[in-house]
Amino acid sequence: MDLRLSGPHLEFRDELRAWLAANLPRPWREELRDPAATEDSLMELRRRWQKKLHAAGYLGMSWAKEWGGRGATEVEQALFEWEMARADAPQILNFLGIGLLGPALIHHGSEEQRRRYIPPMLKADELWCQGFSEPGAGSDLASLRTSAVVDGDHFVLNGQKIWTTLGPWADWIFVLARTDPKDRYGGISFILCKLDTPGVTVRPLRQITGESEFGEVFFENARVPRENLVGQIGEGWRIAMTVLAYERGAMGLAMSARYGRDLGQLAAACRDIGRTDAGTREKLARLLVDNEVLRANGLRTLANMADHRAPGPESSLEKLCWSELDKRFRETALELLGPGGQLLRASGFARSDVDWTREFLWSRAGTIYSGSSEVQRNIIAKRVLALPQDERR
Repeated sequence: MDLRLSGPHLEFRDELRAWLAANLPRPWREELRDPAATEDSLMELRRRWQKKLHAAGYLGMSWAKEWGGRGATEVEQALFEWEMARADAPQILNFLGIGLLGPALIHHGSEEQRRRYIPPMLKADELWCQGFSEPGAGSDLASLRTSAVVDGDHFVLNGQKIWTTLGPWADWIFVLARTDPKDRYGGISFILCKLDTPGVTVRPLRQITGESEFGEVFFENARVPRENLVGQIGEGWRIAMTVLAYERGAMGLAMSARYGRDLGQLAAACRDIGRTDAGTREKLARLLVDNEVLRANGLRTLANMADHRAPGPESSLEKLCWSELDKRFRETALELLGPGGQLLRASGFARSDVDWTREFLWSRAGTIYSGSSEVQRNIIAKRVLALPQDERR
């Protein structure tokens, strides 16, 4: 397999780098440290940034032009994600809509749904959040209890969703709801619900990092038109697996670029404080090797997607790889930098713009959302390696 970039891909990369240099006001981490920044102002900054990217033709890279996309290749999509991470650009505001719902609609939705929902999704005119996890159904998603009962031309939704990223700011939510209480997997449907629907309540949740990006969503006899069903009744689990495969398997290259940038800053900070002993060098080298493994795994996933193969259960390998590396990386950084590593731009850390404490706290989330590390290991054992199952289960 030749993993070198071809001429057109190099041209696209250089064009994108030049555009980012000309249009990115300042790195995202500087925006986060601005004393005047609030959660609302940062959300609006991300919305404006997404609109600028869309106007330049950089969103929906591999999607068909009739849906508002660019009609480019998966390689160019991956290069876009890589260069965005490399430049420390803000994450687009509607990443859940574009990254998760978009692929679900392309693979399972109707043409009418694709034309209705994808263009405003790309423009950040309609913001989406994900309604999967529940208080009693996180890692064991199939045990969800939110119900959707057919009543004429509507579904009537009742239940609760938790850890709903961007819920407090979203306009729409894509919901997994139980339409048949007797069928664990075949009794789940995938439904689109507007958050201003009567009977829907959203409450923010404060996180350990101090932010309220998460929310919880309550449904109390909320009536949703049946035309908002994606696929058929009972196909929700199959559609959810498509969504989760894209969420788990499409982040490796971008995360590798981010870790590579942060690793360079960590090495510089260690030199600044005189941490150049053999033990420190060995720990930094281990992180470098782990990041190269992540990058190689991301290239494998990219090769599959370039062959028009949607991510499958092997995407759990990539998710497990980057989330566990993130945790090891942030723990190692605090260990090497000591107490001073918890201070922004403290004396001796002038060349590091990383908030190491926040990154450490946030790294725990990566091993939980989109399926915990334990769930990923089970998927790999059962569906990738086909290992024998424990007969006691």
